[in-house]
Amino acid sequence: MTDQPSGVPSAGDALFLSDAQLRASALDLSQTVLPPQLRPRAEIGVLDITEFYGDTTGGVRTYLREKAAYVEAHPAYRQVLALPGSRDAISQSDGVRVYRLKGPVVPKQAPYRFMLATRSNRRIVRHEAPNLIEVGSPGLVPWIVRLAARGLNIPVVAFYHSNFPRLFSPWPERAPWWQRTLHDVAWKYARRIDRHFAHTIVCSRFVMDDLHQAGIDRVSQIPLGVDLALYHPRRRAKREEVRARYGLPAGLVAGFVGRFAPEKELDLLLRAWPAVYRNTGAVLALVGDGPERPMLEAMAAGAPWIRFLPYERDRERLADLLASWDLFVAPSSNETFGLAPLEGLASGTPVLSADRGGISEQVETSGAGERFVSGDVGSLTETAVRLLGTNLEALGARGRAHAEANHSWGSVFDRIFALYRQIVRDHAGGA
Repeated sequence: MTDQPSGVPSAGDALFLSDAQLRASALDLSQTVLPPQLRPRAEIGVLDITEFYGDTTGGVRTYLREKAAYVEAHPAYRQVLALPGSRDAISQSDGVRVYRLKGPVVPKQAPYRFMLATRSNRRIVRHEAPNLIEVGSPGLVPWIVRLAARGLNIPVVAFYHSNFPRLFSPWPERAPWWQRTLHDVAWKYARRIDRHFAHTIVCSRFVMDDLHQAGIDRVSQIPLGVDLALYHPRRRAKREEVRARYGLPAGLVAGFVGRFAPEKELDLLLRAWPAVYRNTGAVLALVGDGPERPMLEAMAAGAPWIRFLPYERDRERLADLLASWDLFVAPSSNETFGLAPLEGLASGTPVLSADRGGISEQVETSGAGERFVSGDVGSLTETAVRLLGTNLEALGARGRAHAEANHSWGSVFDRIFALYRQIVRDHAGGA
């Protein structure tokens, strides 16, 4: 048997394989001989594992890809990722290896897949021997990691990408009894899995406050970052060309980028926008995909005030699109952070957000937009009309300055890896 399994792309090949690329893989990670560790003398080796990954997913996908780029550029670190996919596969670059593990699609939540490969994950953890494991989703993954790392004395941290109890009941104080019950059960579950974690990382005060209220106290807040070279106001110079490419008008355009799912509250946006359009002429562009797309398209069928655009895989084209808009609209009141609105701010595009959640904090801190009363159609309409009549360029300049000062990916991962080192030291001291 050889040390290197067939089908492992060398450095320089695609690191994060698409589902189409995965179809060519014939590996079985429960049996295949795994390749030698990358950077075996690295100071910190982290294993990231999550179910929140797919070809057309958003913030977690961006976080993991940017983290991989950071590790590639820092020889003191190495990274292993365990992600669900349509087939088992391995890909790697300098200091980063990605294992894809076959799992079924989550019903009504494509492209998300279940992580079910307990044996393969145990083999990977034992073979790669990370200094620390980061759990990026709350469902099956914490239990898979518990099994995979049993007896290995590896500290496990959680990255709280989803404020999942609020998915059951965004406003428990107003909810019917059955929603409040689901909300309470979800927090009970959150406290249960927290016993397995040495620490939890969050991106906003909103989430930190929720966790503290629930009795989860070992928490650090580290906001996420943005690619400041890619998302840049210089792209606004070709606004006319970009709008023509996507069939957008020359007048005011507001837009949303993200997953079309209930927690994004896009139905609220669609109920408000006819009045915004009547008062300002601003067209609304929705970019993305997800389970609510058919419902949203039916809500706005034939309307002159909306354009539905597909998920944009090309980052250059997405950056062009964000810079071509006058306003980014983010109606969700439950966001843990909101990467796409931050990409808008870095592009010089101001943001209109709900007045609760991670995006609200970005708008408040940057001063580059306005906030409406969460869940209130009338407030959204009134605030959008007022904001579209202000000096949007000046607000956009504020947004860019805020992104430059606070959200480079380099500074974000400097903080995260410093926290990793502290957790590993503390764990070793208490072992």
